[in-house]
Amino acid sequence: MKFTRLNRSLLVMAAAMLTITACKRGHDNPGSQFAPNMYEPVGYEPYKQVDGFKTPYSKTGTALWLPVKGTVSRRNYNTAFGDGDSTTSDLMIYNIPADSIEIAERTLVNPIPLNEKTLAEGKEYYTRFCQHCHGEAGKGDGLVAAQYKGVPNYASMSGMKEGHIFHVITHGRNRMWPHGSQITPEDRWKIVHYVQKLQNGG
Repeated sequence: MKFTRLNRSLLVMAAAMLTITACKRGHDNPGSQFAPNMYEPVGYEPYKQVDGFKTPYSKTGTALWLPVKGTVSRRNYNTAFGDGDSTTSDLMIYNIPADSIEIAERTLVNPIPLNEKTLAEGKEYYTRFCQHCHGEAGKGDGLVAAQYKGVPNYASMSGMKEGHIFHVITHGRNRMWPHGSQITPEDRWKIVHYVQKLQNGG
């Protein structure tokens, strides 16, 4: 019994000493790091690189490089479509505000040539990004639409202009969320081709 009480006393004293030594004032000591490979990056990182793993291609050893002086970044979009006199270009950078759909309807023309290839690609992107709400045939009967009311039937919107469709895909409208950050402008225009086919009963 005495031995048990002694053990308990020793344990209490040890715990008190650990508490005192562990809880020092100040925050300049982060403590010991037992598994540095879990914290320090081995693969190239943009902002930080530990010794032994620095890239030899930059002065700082990090993978992130500053832009060349005097340059302005431009997204790597395909901006020219068609051949010869039918070539259209530079409708990929889209700056029409979300609340200006009338401007989009009036001014935008689909720069992507309509052919079997672009229509097939448009169908693929439609299946991936749109079908779950709008349905396979564009009737507003997708699986999500059963719970998320208000999805339109394309057949009743056959007069909708291509600029309107592109603008709605980009910025969203009513209960539809924007998809501009998920789909490149080129692929949005291909979806427009396929949606127009569905509108015409295709």
